[in-house]
Amino acid sequence: MPGTADTVQARPPRSWIEPASWQVSQTRLEAPGVVTLGLTPEGPFEFLPGQFNMLYQPGIGEVPISISGDPADTGHVLHTIRDVGPVTRALCALRPGQRVGVRGPYGTSWPVAAAEGGDLVIVAGGIGLPPLRPAIYAALGRRDRFGRVVLLYGARTPGDLLFTDELSAWRARFDLDVDLTVDTAARDWRGNVGVVPDLVERAPFGPRATTAFVVGPEVMMRFTVRALLAAGVADDRVYLSMERNMRCAVAMCGHCQLGPFLLCRDGPVVSYRQLARWLAIREV
Repeated sequence: MPGTADTVQARPPRSWIEPASWQVSQTRLEAPGVVTLGLTPEGPFEFLPGQFNMLYQPGIGEVPISISGDPADTGHVLHTIRDVGPVTRALCALRPGQRVGVRGPYGTSWPVAAAEGGDLVIVAGGIGLPPLRPAIYAALGRRDRFGRVVLLYGARTPGDLLFTDELSAWRARFDLDVDLTVDTAARDWRGNVGVVPDLVERAPFGPRATTAFVVGPEVMMRFTVRALLAAGVADDRVYLSMERNMRCAVAMCGHCQLGPFLLCRDGPVVSYRQLARWLAIREV
């Protein structure tokens, strides 16, 4: 059986306050308006799945971006970024050889080790897959320690699906169950059309020994949690990554407050049992 989960976290790597200048080593267009930046650290760097860095562009600003690469490959630290404003637009426009300010890593992590011994269900909607990708790498790196490993992922259209090469490779594995869906599609799409929470009911996992990681739009997470709980997954074994307006990343400014939590410090990964009261208040 998996270990007790509410507070089981690996010790986070040490973060720093002042931005370091990292060089862009590679860029990849994942989908319209979504770019993955590969950054080369200036010195030793470690992170845990689910943590984020603050990326800084001089004269424009700073934003929190989840680390989206393999925790075992710290020579090329990946961040997958959606162009939604001035800072993210500037980051998406960077090219190899240019530099970006980085500080981190910050935040809590996915309790991958605590999930060992049971099934692991990973549920992502849209841009929610990048913060879950390191957890997928970590689980596949010690695949023999888990029961079933399931990835449920949805996007608005087939063209909005991220990491399509990896999705194809993961779907070809015999030790990973992958189910995809889109909201709308043309006639040449042969996959599911529908919302991500609907995938939970038919997913192959044993709920009594399952840990679930969920990231996506808040409404998608609400309905996914409802489906997981209805399937029998315990509320303290469902983990969400919460996005709020993080500005300082060191629990000083209060912009990322959600009820009693400052999510740059107490999150972004928090169990549903801890969050349930606050997620029920739609105005929060």
